[in-house]
Amino acid sequence: MRISGCVLLLLTLTLTGCNRNEVGDVSLGLFTTKDIKLDAFTDPIVSGVTCHVSSIEANLDFSDPSDSAISCRQTGPITAEMIAKIDKSKNGEVLFTKSKSVFFKSMKIRRIYDAQNQTLMYLSYSTKETSGSFKHGLSTVPLWGTEAYTASGVAP
Repeated sequence: MRISGCVLLLLTLTLTGCNRNEVGDVSLGLFTTKDIKLDAFTDPIVSGVTCHVSSIEANLDFSDPSDSAISCRQTGPITAEMIAKIDKSKNGEVLFTKSKSVFFKSMKIRRIYDAQNQTLMYLSYSTKETSGSFKHGLSTVPLWGTEAYTASGVAP
């Protein structure tokens, strides 16, 4: 019974590192177990936006570093119907979560809509404080030139 519990824990830890959104994996060197993982995801509501996120994974550690970078771009049409469906509250909504530790640390991507500037903001952040800071990054996708921008009543 004890062995099967250890096997289950090992399998869970192994699967935590698997990610079907991974598009790149860069080793940081021969004598380190750390890699830079590159993930891609398409916004589930605004399907014309694709974000790429880089973060460091320490393969044999219980916790990965909290540093990450994010870059989002328009990769397809953005319509007024899509913008009508998104959460327009000040805190937006979480679109992507990736575990960074067995101790409940994760990296999240949140979409926030800036109505005044007709811009989608994508915030990448760590849920645990590291070295006195919550690590985070920001990328924006302006609606200028999309059907969603002109449908808002703002002149192009």
